[in-house]
Amino acid sequence: MTTTTDEFAISRRGLLKAGTATASMPAMAGMPTLSAAAPPAAAATGPTASPLTLEVNGKSFRLVLDNRTTLLDALREHLHLSGTKKGCDHGQCGACTVIVDGRRINSCLTLAVMHEGARVSTIEGLGVPGHLHPMQAAFVKHDGYQCGYCTPGQICSAVGMLNEIA
Repeated sequence: MTTTTDEFAISRRGLLKAGTATASMPAMAGMPTLSAAAPPAAAATGPTASPLTLEVNGKSFRLVLDNRTTLLDALREHLHLSGTKKGCDHGQCGACTVIVDGRRINSCLTLAVMHEGARVSTIEGLGVPGHLHPMQAAFVKHDGYQCGYCTPGQICSAVGMLNEIA
C-alpha cells in the first residue's frame, strides 16, 4: 500500500483535539476508571491500624490510628486540638511545631505511631487566657503574632529551643 502526504495531513481542529487530549492525560492519571477490573491493591489489603497511647498536655489518650496518620492529624482530627496548624504539610513552614519529650518537632513529618508513650505539648498546653506561658505573653506584648496562623508553631518552637539549651 502506498501512502500519500494527504493521509498524514492534520486539520487545525484535529491538532487542537489531540493537544487537549495529550495535555489532560496527567490530570486524569489519578482519576478512578469505570472498568469492573480488580480493586486496587490498597483496597484489597486495607490500612493497618495500631493502638497508641499519648500523653498530650498532661492528659493520657488511648487511640487506635491508621499507621499512616501523622502526629499533626492525630492532634487535630482525633484529639480535636486545633491550635497546631497545618501549613505546608512538608516541614518547611513550622506552623505544626509541637514539643515531644522536650524537643521541638514538625508534627506533619512524623507518624503518630512513632511516639507511643511520648509526652506531647501543644500550644493549648502551654498556657491559658489569664495565665499565659511567658513566651505567649512576650508574643502578645511585642506584637509578634502577625496574622496569627503560624504563631502557635513559632511559640512552641521558641519554648522547645529554650528547653533544649537549658
